[in-house]
Amino acid sequence: MTTVLIADDQPLQRLGFRMLLESQDDLSVVSEANNGTEAVRLTSELRPDVVLMDVRMPGLDGIEATRRITATGDRTRVLILTTFDLDEYAYAGLRAGASGFLVKDAQPEELLAGVRAVATGDAVVAPSLTRRLLDAYVDHLPAGVDSGPSAPHPRLATLTDREREILTVIGKGWTNTEIAERFHLAESTVKTHVGRILAKTGSRDRIQAVILAYETKLVRP
Repeated sequence: MTTVLIADDQPLQRLGFRMLLESQDDLSVVSEANNGTEAVRLTSELRPDVVLMDVRMPGLDGIEATRRITATGDRTRVLILTTFDLDEYAYAGLRAGASGFLVKDAQPEELLAGVRAVATGDAVVAPSLTRRLLDAYVDHLPAGVDSGPSAPHPRLATLTDREREILTVIGKGWTNTEIAERFHLAESTVKTHVGRILAKTGSRDRIQAVILAYETKLVRP
């Protein structure tokens, strides 16, 4: 059972999310928060698997709430909810440690898939939207360090050539299935590579690996 905390200042929005999530046998809503401060407190108390986090809330906003939740190093993952797919705050949310983002008008099955993906850390939520958002806000990225062989970025230094190749296509939003087909590998092998990449680079999950690929210029917009 995947446990979910809903953080949104709109009661009807929270109700809609709750009804959808609780219609699934494997998902359970443990509580609701109407602002960031409450979300941080409830997350600390209840330790849900996933927080559905609205960005714009009164008082402590969703970005700072996300930063505080992920800074604890606990198992809870944050899925940012944004009104527009290129909302400037969504990028800040990813940088704050969110595991992905969805637009609020996403189809119900997309939200359910997003929650499940974030809970396992196995997939980037809405990879095409993630690419578009990072491309749109690439000017916010740090200059980075030359990732060529003569001066590898410290977080890439221990990767094998194959792992670096796979991190590059992860940064482009490819799924495990696409990676397996491209490199003629079994999906189980791809999952093993992805797990090693996350461990070696210190990436919390796959979406953070996407950001790393941009920051180290393995992927350019």
